[in-house]
Amino acid sequence: MSSRWQGQRIAMAHGAGGRAMHELIREVIAPAFDNEWLAPLEDQARLPYGLIPPGAQLAFTTDSYVVSPLVFAGGDIGTLAVCGTVNDLAVGGATPRWLSCGLILEEGLAIETLLQVLASMARCAREAGVAIVTGDTKVVERGAADGLFINTAGIGTIPAGRCTGPQAVRAGDRLLINGCLGEHGIAVLAARNDLALQIPVRSDCAPLGGLVDAMFAAVPGDARLRWLRDCTRGGLATVVNEFAREGRLQIRLEEAALPHSDAVRGACEILGLDMLYLANEGKLAAIVAPEHCDAVLAAMRAHPLGRAAAVVGEVLADGQPGLVTLRSAFGGERVVDLLQGDQLPRIC
Repeated sequence: MSSRWQGQRIAMAHGAGGRAMHELIREVIAPAFDNEWLAPLEDQARLPYGLIPPGAQLAFTTDSYVVSPLVFAGGDIGTLAVCGTVNDLAVGGATPRWLSCGLILEEGLAIETLLQVLASMARCAREAGVAIVTGDTKVVERGAADGLFINTAGIGTIPAGRCTGPQAVRAGDRLLINGCLGEHGIAVLAARNDLALQIPVRSDCAPLGGLVDAMFAAVPGDARLRWLRDCTRGGLATVVNEFAREGRLQIRLEEAALPHSDAVRGACEILGLDMLYLANEGKLAAIVAPEHCDAVLAAMRAHPLGRAAAVVGEVLADGQPGLVTLRSAFGGERVVDLLQGDQLPRIC
């Protein structure tokens, strides 16, 4: 960081369109994401259409991030902004390629904090193989934005033949997840200033594109993965309910199969939280045909982001459409519904 920015904070002038705003963009923001598409600093990025292979489809997504606090164990709002958007593309079968970055800066935000967030975004973008090619910056009055909000939009390409969704799901299909639940939710909760919690949990925030590619590669020939979603707000329970309701299926989860850390389970017991509903930022759920389940599971476990992957449920034959149940370790069964309200707001 240039010494001229040390100790400085965001002022309203940084969003006014004049010299201060131009200096912030050219000296602080743009250098973090330097690439050939961003370099002209025009109002749009000109992307090469030739990079889209014949027969591929475009995937397009957008999301906004308002996490509190901005920095937590294992990541920050910048890590979330890139990983969240990349993962939304990846679970649709897309190869993420380009992102935008919209910044809402609150008057008084430390420039050092902004630089830390931008560095996280740049690092995650490199890891995910994407370029941040365009953006926008606005400044709002003190107290209006809780420091920093970020919007990211993403474009990816879906290779020919990759088509997932409810139409492919069949009775007997298995439900897989790639690792321990609830780490992001507990990490953010532990970082909040009003809770004096000493919990050794780091957010699982990570780009999942490489893992998804490995899963697709494990399915032979014309076969394909049935359906994928990333388990963010609302956790695994919400995603499985989306599967069940949109696909008109009944899915049964197996409590004994759910991977978790002792720290997350302990925090849930102390605070009265349900691990199934806690947010994740590096976890996905996949519905897979039973004949391909072992191969996909092995591919997941061979990847760094899937070492604790597990089969955690099944699509039932002749079940009640839209119903999700959980079979406990003691053999009882209960309904897992959509959450009423929010266990933990401002999580991403």
